[in-house]
Amino acid sequence: MGGWVRGDAGTRGRGEMGRGDAGTWENSSGLGMLRVEGLTKVYDNGRVALEGVSFEIAPHSFTAVLGPSGAGKTTLMRCILGLIRPTHGQVWFQGQSLTGCSPRQLQQSRTQIATIAQQFNLVRRRNALENCLGGRLSNLPLWRCAFSQFPPDLLQEGLAALDRVQLLDVAFQRADQLSGGQQQRVAIARALTQRASLILADEPVASLDPETAHTVLGLLRSLCQQEGLTVLCNLHQVELAREYCDRILGIQSGKLVLDVPTAQFNAASMTHLYKS
Repeated sequence: MGGWVRGDAGTRGRGEMGRGDAGTWENSSGLGMLRVEGLTKVYDNGRVALEGVSFEIAPHSFTAVLGPSGAGKTTLMRCILGLIRPTHGQVWFQGQSLTGCSPRQLQQSRTQIATIAQQFNLVRRRNALENCLGGRLSNLPLWRCAFSQFPPDLLQEGLAALDRVQLLDVAFQRADQLSGGQQQRVAIARALTQRASLILADEPVASLDPETAHTVLGLLRSLCQQEGLTVLCNLHQVELAREYCDRILGIQSGKLVLDVPTAQFNAASMTHLYKS
């Protein structure tokens, strides 16, 4: 079983196939896309949700976070996004501290971070295109949002994003009339329209059937390869992490106990991660 060693997991260039390749964990500025250092979260009741978690994520990579239910995976995502404050530790995104910056700087950084959740988080009575444009609402005057009067260039960008996820034919269909898989792909198109560089996906396929789960994760994989996005994804399904991800982080009882390239994740790794 591999331990936590920075730089031992892989990145791919655009268009390259396969998984678990070795590579670099620095971008052109010498910093990873995302760096977490000594992240600890202790709640007021004394429960330790995270303890000393550290790792670095390379640009254009697809990293899975595995672990038992209640291990701290969702808390990790929420700390990265700044929705809850860690007790100790630092989160850096593209060289900007998210734990030590001003609220305005945090909001600016969040425009580059898209979230994809198990529940899809779409406005059910809005159509797919309007939901897709949701990632850019903060850039628009309130009246445009209220009356759905979007600039033509933004509409074209939203349609192109829906086309990228193969949903152009349902662009004007209400979200509550779409299947679960289609709704999740709208959420991915929203990330594209947002022009995010990092996607935080928290159990994005937990409520989907196996075939649709493969479609969604395959789409996320292709966005890393072809669009240059970076994905950090909480998963329960080990076999899906092995098939689609470059690297696997394992969290158990709030601690990072595993950090390996996917090709090195074996039976011993799984036993160590999921032992009682």
